[in-house]
Amino acid sequence: MTALNVNARIAVIGAGAMGAGIAQVAAQAGHPVLLLDNRPGAAAQAIEGIDRQLGKRVENGKLSAESRSATIARLHAVEAIEALADCELIIEAIVENLEVKRALFRQLEGICAEHCILASNTSSLSITSIAAQLDHPNRLLGLHFFNPAPVMALVEIVSGLASDPTLAECLYETAKAWGKKPVHTRSTPGFIVNRVARPFYAESLRLLQEGAADCPTLDALMREAGGFAMGAFELTDLIGHDVNYAVTCSVFDAYYKDTRFLPSLIQKELVDGGRLGRKSGQGFYSYTQGAERAQAAQISSEATIEVCAAEGDLGIAQGLLARLREQGVEIIQRDGLGLLRVGDAVLALSDGRMACQRAREDGLRNLILLDLALDYSKAQRIAISCAAGIDPLALEQGVALLQRAGFKVSLLSDSPALAVLRTVAMLANEAADALLQGVASAADIDLAMRAGVNYPQGPLAWADAIGLAHIVTVLDNLQAAYGEERYRPSLLLRRRVAEGRNLHD
Repeated sequence: MTALNVNARIAVIGAGAMGAGIAQVAAQAGHPVLLLDNRPGAAAQAIEGIDRQLGKRVENGKLSAESRSATIARLHAVEAIEALADCELIIEAIVENLEVKRALFRQLEGICAEHCILASNTSSLSITSIAAQLDHPNRLLGLHFFNPAPVMALVEIVSGLASDPTLAECLYETAKAWGKKPVHTRSTPGFIVNRVARPFYAESLRLLQEGAADCPTLDALMREAGGFAMGAFELTDLIGHDVNYAVTCSVFDAYYKDTRFLPSLIQKELVDGGRLGRKSGQGFYSYTQGAERAQAAQISSEATIEVCAAEGDLGIAQGLLARLREQGVEIIQRDGLGLLRVGDAVLALSDGRMACQRAREDGLRNLILLDLALDYSKAQRIAISCAAGIDPLALEQGVALLQRAGFKVSLLSDSPALAVLRTVAMLANEAADALLQGVASAADIDLAMRAGVNYPQGPLAWADAIGLAHIVTVLDNLQAAYGEERYRPSLLLRRRVAEGRNLHD
C-alpha cells in the first residue's frame, strides 16, 4: 500500500510537546492538519508556538519565510472531536493511560469513516490492549515518534495482534514521505528502542552503585571510548529521571519482573528526592548557574615506552597496534593468545572475567584488562582494570604504553567486563532476544537504535564486528560473576555461534 496522498487530512489529538511536534511534521510534509486538545485554547496556543519555532529557523536561514507561512496555513485548531470526521489518519498523543486511550478510540470509531486509520503515539502501552474493545481493531496501529518529533528521525510503526498489515505498510510509506526513518515492530513491551536501550542505563547505574567509577568518568568512557553521543548519567538527566525510571519500571513489570530490566535504587532515590535532572536543576549533575562539573578521572605515568610485544591476534583491539606504530613504538610480533606485553605488564582485552580471576586462572602476573572501544584507532579514552596485587611498576608501564598511543586512561575497580564492553554486550543481548522473538528484523532493530537514540552503531552489527563468540563469553562470565539471570546470553547468540553465522546473516 502506498503512502497517504499529500492532500489527505490528518488529525492529531493532544497539543502538548509531542502532539504539536507531530502536527508540525505532517503540516510541513504538505498535509492539512487538525489539532485538537481537551484544554480550551491549547491547540491554538500550540500552533502559535510552532509558528514561533519556525520563525527562529527563518531568522537562522534554515527555512524560507514561504515554507513557514505555508506550514502554519495548513494547521487548524479545532475544539470538538466531531470536526475530525473526514480525516484519513488520526494520531493520538494524549496521557499514557490505557482506559483513557481506549475510550478515545471507541469515540473516534463512532465518528470517523471506516477507511480512517487510527494511530497511537504511545511509548509503553500495548496496541493490542488499546484496540481490544474496538469494533474494528484492525484499523488501530502504533505510530511512535520520538521527542522532539520535528527533529528525531525514527518512527516506530507498531502492529498489534489485530492490526492490518496493509495499514502498517501505508503508515511506513507515509512516515518515509514525511522525511522520517520508519521501522516495523510488533507490539511488545518497550517496542524496539525502549526495550533494547534499557541496558545502556542499567549497566552504568550498576557500576556506579558498586563504586567502579564516578558519573563523569563513566559518562566520558561511553562518549570517548564507546562513541555514544552522551553517557547514561548525562542522558537520564536530560530525559528526566521521572520519565526514564517510569519507562524502566513499566518494561520490568511487563516482562513479569525479569531481572534484565531491574530498576535502579539509585535512580529511584533521585526521583523520590525530586532530583529529576535538567528540568529540576539537579540530577546526577547540578544545573544551577555557575555549577562546575567534576572531570573524568584518569591516571598517568612518567615511564617511557619504546618497545612492546604483541602475542597473537588482538581481535577487535588490533587498531591499537597501528596507533603505537604511528608513535614510533617498536612492536615485536609473536604467536600467542592475543596479549600485549610491555615491561612486566600484560595487557589483554577483557573477556568478562575480573582481572583477579583471569590472572589466577590463566597464570598471568601483572595483568591489565582493556575495555572495549568503538574504534581503537581513533578512541580518545580507554578504561582499564587490574587485580589489587599488581606490581605498581607494571601498572605504570601499561598506562605509559596506552598514553603513548594517545589514550586518556581511566582506571576502574576490578569489575567484570569493565564499562563499555559490558554495556555493548548487554545491548547486543537484548537486541538478539528481540530478533529471536520476532519483534523486528535485524535491519530495523539496528536502524531504530541509530536513528532513535543516536547509537554509533546498531547493537547487532556491533556484536557481529566484535565476534559473537566473544560476546557470549563475556555474558557467560558476567553471569558467573554475579550469579544472576540478568546476564544470561540469548538463545539466538548461542545458536548463531554454533552455526558459525552472524546476526545479520
